[in-house]
Amino acid sequence: MGSDCFVRVVVDDDRAGPILERVVEKMAELEQRWSRFIPDSELSQLNDHAGAPVFVSPETFAIISLAIDAWRATDGHFDPTLLDALRGSGYDKTFDDIAARAPFEAVEATSLQGGLNDVDLDARSFVIQTPPGLHFDLGGIGKGYAADCLFTQVTEDGVSGACLDFGGDVRVGGATAEGGGWPIVIDDPFHPGEDLAVLGLGDGSVTTSSRLRRTWSTTSGKAHHLLDPATSQPSQSGLASVTVIAAHAAWGEVHAKAALIAGAQEGAALIERAGLSAMFVADGGETIPVGHFEAFLIERPTLEG
Repeated sequence: MGSDCFVRVVVDDDRAGPILERVVEKMAELEQRWSRFIPDSELSQLNDHAGAPVFVSPETFAIISLAIDAWRATDGHFDPTLLDALRGSGYDKTFDDIAARAPFEAVEATSLQGGLNDVDLDARSFVIQTPPGLHFDLGGIGKGYAADCLFTQVTEDGVSGACLDFGGDVRVGGATAEGGGWPIVIDDPFHPGEDLAVLGLGDGSVTTSSRLRRTWSTTSGKAHHLLDPATSQPSQSGLASVTVIAAHAAWGEVHAKAALIAGAQEGAALIERAGLSAMFVADGGETIPVGHFEAFLIERPTLEG
């Protein structure tokens, strides 16, 4: 998934090793299914055969279905079909590859608008048929959904507590080894390595979307991976990052991305409508709490709003 992943489980006996081995195996399986950079992944097959019915695994069917639900829930601010525009902007290879190359000459590339309404989902046979020209990218939901899947797996394996951090999308639940809730650090988007805040969470997720995290050079200047569906260009909403607290990491991840793209006012409305809590960091460094975010703070930033 192009990200560092950390998993901690709390278990009373010597089962931690086998449980973590199963986590690694499952992560590799999901990567093989959902990566757009693997030519024979299920996602690549779905994109390569747009317009035709494609059989997929139950997990791929579930994440595509959830991505469509998220598109509707966020009024289109989260759009998983911007793959062509992402490639045109320079995100056509893994981030390690594009970060190391010379400035990219971006090309105008738009994605099929509104095509998600025409995706045919057959839940009985796990067959998906997309309109011709519609191509999915699961970068805005995949890490969170994987964290949710693996949290379910380790819980079924009998752990008493777990913390899964997939590229900054964190899913926690149960007791820590020390007892009490899980401390979750929110990074300062403007000062890498420094903490902006620390949250305490018993069960749920904390996800962050930042336009400063994945950037690359183009012949026109810096670009980032959070595209505004209205323009197919990198978002310039006035927000640098959004952190969301939600029950499930996938739902938090899509709302963090949607709120960042929508901007402070409309983004706050999206967060509150979904019954979530969040912290926005504006381009100028101001922090804006939304919902009940402050109730989760262990160490507080300077909140302005």
